[in-house]
Amino acid sequence: MPLDTTQPLHVMMTVNAAWNIWNFRQPLLRALLDKGHRVTVLAPQDEAVPQLEAMGVRFRPLEMSAKGLNPLEGLRLHRAFTKAYRDEKPDIVFGFTIKNNLFGAMAARRCRVPFVPNVTGLGTAFLSGGLLQKVAEILYRHAFGPLQTVFFQNEDDRDLFLQRGLVRAEQTCVLPGSGIDLERFAPAPYPEDVAETRFLMIARLLRDKGVYEYVEAARTLQAEGAKVRFRILGATDAENRTAISRDEVAQWEAEGVIDYLGTAPDVRPHITSAHCVVLPSYREGAPRTLIEAAALARPLVATDVPGCRAVVEAGSSGFLCEARSSASLSQACRSFLALSQREKAEMGLAGRAKMEAEYDQTHVVAAYRQATETVLGRRF
Repeated sequence: MPLDTTQPLHVMMTVNAAWNIWNFRQPLLRALLDKGHRVTVLAPQDEAVPQLEAMGVRFRPLEMSAKGLNPLEGLRLHRAFTKAYRDEKPDIVFGFTIKNNLFGAMAARRCRVPFVPNVTGLGTAFLSGGLLQKVAEILYRHAFGPLQTVFFQNEDDRDLFLQRGLVRAEQTCVLPGSGIDLERFAPAPYPEDVAETRFLMIARLLRDKGVYEYVEAARTLQAEGAKVRFRILGATDAENRTAISRDEVAQWEAEGVIDYLGTAPDVRPHITSAHCVVLPSYREGAPRTLIEAAALARPLVATDVPGCRAVVEAGSSGFLCEARSSASLSQACRSFLALSQREKAEMGLAGRAKMEAEYDQTHVVAAYRQATETVLGRRF
């Protein structure tokens, strides 16, 4: 039966944490709600739920673990998605994060519900090699094969999926991450104080984010007598096999090698007080912290890996270094320290210009409108 284009859509968004929708998908949410459409978020419950509900979003809890690709967990998730779709009867589902994309897409196929996934990152299982990677590839091929649109956050991830036959070229579309609100993240004056240079890393404290390389680079530069502070903002003890414990962070604090800032509902004050934002990650989808820092006109240091190199213009808006190499990261930080105050400020402004040209959140909303038209025959 053709979709009634006069009626509001019921759009479901599924992700592995409600805060992900609140932090990264608000432009899409607001675009849907402003047009009078109904939105249901299907995700594990957390502190972001009241904020989502205050916007007018309906929330349905989803029990799931973010760890691994356990077959029993996958079967249980498939059943949970199937029940949710049959109960809620959404017109279309937008998926984010690995398990929600995989098992959400498979259940949507069973229930004949249109599904549009967004590959926001590949995860440890996909990058680990061996059996886990093979299992992940089989799941992706099965889940994504019938879909009309699959969003990616960077060209590298899209090309990898194409090379391995997990998607077809005509299915794919590359987004500028989640986009950025260029008014909320307006360029901030560069710090004038030069008594010490403040580096800031914003990330969940996971090994794969390059935390150990960051700490070792801090040790190296401090031992060389550089007037620097290395700060970390992000959650410890995450539900991930590569998580770094709070006890280990406390040891680094006691050593004086880093300043741990905990977590913050608004990262802007921390970014604007920094001279340079660093992300030594092993691989990213579209690193939100680098995008936000660039929008605020802060220079960047990041690894030359998928995701990061899409955001950083090497030599213009920041420096790139080798992944898994504290020596390379140290050298990138030295290169930054060698710049004059004026050159550092100009590097930040170059990053802001790139965000204005490529990462405005309106591009993301427009892509979802087009995908909805492709799948349903109407835009939202």
